[in-house]
Amino acid sequence: MRKRKNHSPNFKAKVALEAIREEMTLADLSKKYGVHPTQIGTCKRAAIENMEQPLRAEVRPQSR
Repeated sequence: MRKRKNHSPNFKAKVALEAIREEMTLADLSKKYGVHPTQIGTCKRAAIENMEQPLRAEVRPQSR
């Protein structure tokens, strides 16, 4: 039995970004990175859903 691969968040983001660009099919990305197409779709969906979080500005009360 093979050990499960644990991919870093950076790797997942890189693959998701390529999937979002849609320059290659999921099947082609799967071959390129050795990841199942379903996994790529999951990473892509998560990236799109969480895209706004880094863009939110935290509102902090000013203390003077």
